[in-house]
Amino acid sequence: MRILLTGLNHKTAPVELRERLAIAPQDLAAETQALLSHPGVREGLILSTCNRVEVLVCHDGDDPEVTKYLNEHFSVDAKTLEPHLYEYRDSEAVRHLFRVASSLDSMVVGEPQILGQVKESYSAARSVGAVGPALERLLQSAFTAAKKVRSETQIGASSVSIASVAVDLARKIFGSLEGKRVLLVGAGKMSELAARHLMHQGAGSLLIANRTQEHAVRLAQKFNGHVVRFDDLHARADEADILITSTGSPEFLVRTPHAQQYLHRRRNRPMFLIDIAVPRDIDPEINRLEGIFLYDIDDLQSVAATNLADRSSEAKLAEAILEQEVARYQQRVDALNVVPALVDLQAAAEEMRQAELRRNHGRLKSLSPSQLEMIESITRSLMNKFLHQPLQTLKAAAREGDATAVETIRSAFQRHGAREDAPGVAAEKSNSGESESLISKH
Repeated sequence: MRILLTGLNHKTAPVELRERLAIAPQDLAAETQALLSHPGVREGLILSTCNRVEVLVCHDGDDPEVTKYLNEHFSVDAKTLEPHLYEYRDSEAVRHLFRVASSLDSMVVGEPQILGQVKESYSAARSVGAVGPALERLLQSAFTAAKKVRSETQIGASSVSIASVAVDLARKIFGSLEGKRVLLVGAGKMSELAARHLMHQGAGSLLIANRTQEHAVRLAQKFNGHVVRFDDLHARADEADILITSTGSPEFLVRTPHAQQYLHRRRNRPMFLIDIAVPRDIDPEINRLEGIFLYDIDDLQSVAATNLADRSSEAKLAEAILEQEVARYQQRVDALNVVPALVDLQAAAEEMRQAELRRNHGRLKSLSPSQLEMIESITRSLMNKFLHQPLQTLKAAAREGDATAVETIRSAFQRHGAREDAPGVAAEKSNSGESESLISKH
């Protein structure tokens, strides 16, 4: 089974393109099922986060053309999409997945959310039957590798995430968050992380608006905040110095006319907006307004770069661990892949043994049952002794990842089998002589 990973991320594509491919969590299972019906895809998983959309598939060898699937399924012109895509195959796909799950490929290196997002994608894929033996092995190995990186390095020692970077940016712009009023739009995991960092930085008060009021109430109680009815969002947004949005809305929640109203009611006091949603919650055109300072998730990369510099030594250690885990995974896969070769080799030898016995049936039928049993035992023992070294060599080659040796042994025995199956006078004479010699000795 071959592996193909195709996708784009914050390094290769701007947010305006990523949001066109973004999949809401509640749609992930259905989208994965649609992927599974694409020609050539045997197993599959889709990872969709604010920073990446990646499609991971297992196939039998014929290219499933995932790029074409993305073009057609998301209605994005190939010329627009393809320059931003990357493809990884087999061992390179394994390495990339391990890096993603371990947060080494994240905008904020070391952030813990990505592993949970990979597991959510795995659960969605399993729910629609898209995870088979190959993908199961790969994902479990990725989870193990990510856990090892977390436990053996300090890459995740401090709580860092997109939300914390957003709050860090707000603090740098204002100098201090003391006394600042913040409005969070959305009550999911990202909003909860933002609330925690805001409180830690001394934000004066916290307002929370969410489509599902119960979720807003839960979050407000946790951080001693106040709930704003979602229908009152635009009527009360001007109360906030800082507005942070993180929802799953498929369209803009805040547009230019809304922002103009905020500024009017604030008497042109500046307002700081951070949009960490993908698709975006806030129309980027708002940034043209005097007094509005809007930052989206791609704007956070400069802050995140500082984080990467601080963690570079731990990242190098993590990369070394992952290389070991990739090699370990490949050895396990190679060992499993050699099993059919072992079975085929034994079956081919047994078939040749049986063919020889059938060919000499006329000479052997005069033997007693005990003599026939002895012939059966001797030929089987000879076959096993003859196979012992090739089988051991195959197993060793699999352990060492020596695909060339595996294929050489397999090919040699295929050619040997073809010669034995070909009828010929010399072969027949040789077979008869060998059989007569064997019978006369026993």
